[in-house]
Amino acid sequence: MTSNIFSPSRLDANQHLRTRKLITYCRTADVVDVGRAAFQTALNALSNTIFSVDLADPVSDSAREFKEIISSIMEVAGKPNPVDFFPFLAIFDPLGIRRRLSVYFGKVIDIFSSLIDERLEKPKEEMNDVIDILLSMPQEIDRTHVEHLCLDLFAAGTDTTSSTVEWAMAEALKNPETMKRAKAELEEVIGKGKMVREGDISRLPYLQCIVKETLRLHPPVPFLIPRKVEEDVEVSGHRVPKGSQVFVNLWAIGRDPKVWEKPLDFNPLRFLNSEVDVKGKDYELIPFGAGRRICPGLTLAMRMVPVMLGSLLNSFDWKVEGGKLEMDDKFGITLVKAQPLRAVPIPL
Repeated sequence: MTSNIFSPSRLDANQHLRTRKLITYCRTADVVDVGRAAFQTALNALSNTIFSVDLADPVSDSAREFKEIISSIMEVAGKPNPVDFFPFLAIFDPLGIRRRLSVYFGKVIDIFSSLIDERLEKPKEEMNDVIDILLSMPQEIDRTHVEHLCLDLFAAGTDTTSSTVEWAMAEALKNPETMKRAKAELEEVIGKGKMVREGDISRLPYLQCIVKETLRLHPPVPFLIPRKVEEDVEVSGHRVPKGSQVFVNLWAIGRDPKVWEKPLDFNPLRFLNSEVDVKGKDYELIPFGAGRRICPGLTLAMRMVPVMLGSLLNSFDWKVEGGKLEMDDKFGITLVKAQPLRAVPIPL
């Protein structure tokens, strides 16, 4: 992943794939389901990097079907499960969580399996994408590993990215001053109506602040992925025994009044002259985790989210369909909007 998927050279080579189709789609749509459109963009960015194909076809329902499967995985896997706390119950699967996940995983793996079959039927050419590289290492990684690696990558890298873009757009629509300031910065730095390129991100500090504030208030994975204690440890006078499962409650940390001033307010300016970042060193803001187990997709996410968000804001004016903006969330492994954000793009 470090060498062939999330390396700077690989990300640079594929950056042109990530937003052009998103903006083209919005220009032809009367109403945009922001989360679905962002999901399609994230899905195609990953599938082009790994398989050199678009898995999401804007003409068909392929993106919607894939999103429904991934959303179901995140929702079911995030449900409280007595097996996590009483392992002897695993054989009974009392809530049917394992059975349902097996069905969803099977559907996704079938998609990847067919793509791998297509690649194996083609004559060998110079390796130019990730699947070629993976298939050239049979001694280190077999086909089962490849299929499950793809499952991990697509499950972790699509729903989280699209959810963050959707929450950021919702907050911008809910807070007109935020929207106005972001659009003014974009117009001044790159020009009104232009798409944001990844090289522009460093010159857009307020846009970066919006992304950080979104990740603080709406962490895509509110409990991170559960950790397991490798040895007995004492924390604040409490003994945590080896083998314990640990949940890091990012949602609570991001809304802690001891850490953040007016924590329930969406205020990107709190980050404007702050050194707090999302790279795992500032524990009040660790949406990607920290340490050796930090999310390997951090670099991709922090390119894709600002570029998608900035391009949407700079290419159109927006209004909420029906005029009413719902901000309720729905809990799973990922924290998504309970009601999808549907917004009307108004050409500039």
